[in-house]
Amino acid sequence: MVNHTPPTGLRNSLIIAKFELHKLFLQTRGIVALIAFGLVWGLILLYPVQSASGILLQPQFKEMIDRLFGPNTLNELFDWPVAELAVFWCVALYLFPIFSIFIAADQFASDKSRGTFRFICLRASRDSLFFGRFLGQMLIQSLLILLTVLATIILAASRDPNLLLTAGNTGLGVAINLIIVIMPYTAGMAILSLYASTARQATIYATILWTLVSIGIMLLDSQLPYVGALRWVLPGSQLDAMINTQGLASFSYAPIPLLQTAVILLLGRVYLQRSAL
Repeated sequence: MVNHTPPTGLRNSLIIAKFELHKLFLQTRGIVALIAFGLVWGLILLYPVQSASGILLQPQFKEMIDRLFGPNTLNELFDWPVAELAVFWCVALYLFPIFSIFIAADQFASDKSRGTFRFICLRASRDSLFFGRFLGQMLIQSLLILLTVLATIILAASRDPNLLLTAGNTGLGVAINLIIVIMPYTAGMAILSLYASTARQATIYATILWTLVSIGIMLLDSQLPYVGALRWVLPGSQLDAMINTQGLASFSYAPIPLLQTAVILLLGRVYLQRSAL
């Protein structure tokens, strides 16, 4: 007798996450988005990263930065073993969160507008759907991060083949850090895409929300300095401090986005469980 064991919640989440990857590689829309992403990052690597890495290697540039921003303000940036990855680090820390808002904006919005959200929930639990979509979006963005880091490593090795091993080790740390950084953004877009009717609307909501919360925290901090710790509630609050880090030191900020992600996912789960289909 064959034992037909029903799929568990975790298995359902993994199946949903796998389907998100399939949409990226097997659907025209996903392939076009992938090509566009590759072209944008190709231009970034060939011009800002490659050009700026050459400037970064010049001692005169470090002296100028010290005069402009003060001694040792960006000292860690000049101590990176691979200049290309140092510049990539500065650019990617701010660009990937922005990309994440756009990439992860359609986790649920399209299903709601097409009326297929109720049908999907009949085949899988709400928890499986919510966490499966989040995991799928994280897998997609992690893949994109790894590809851009690999391209940067190749760029550095083309300048100096002896940098290949060092660039590989450094690039792995950069990739893991960037994946952690985008987690709260992806989780936040999961909630907003549940509320919005379209991906564009979810993106607009994200822009307004991030702007208003940033302004609100800034005003509170100017009037009541002791509540300045509220800034850590906002995803990306640690990015400015992470710029002047490298290696294992950059992981000291990892608990901030990880905690933000856990809280946002919990809020998203509660919202989905209580919302009407």
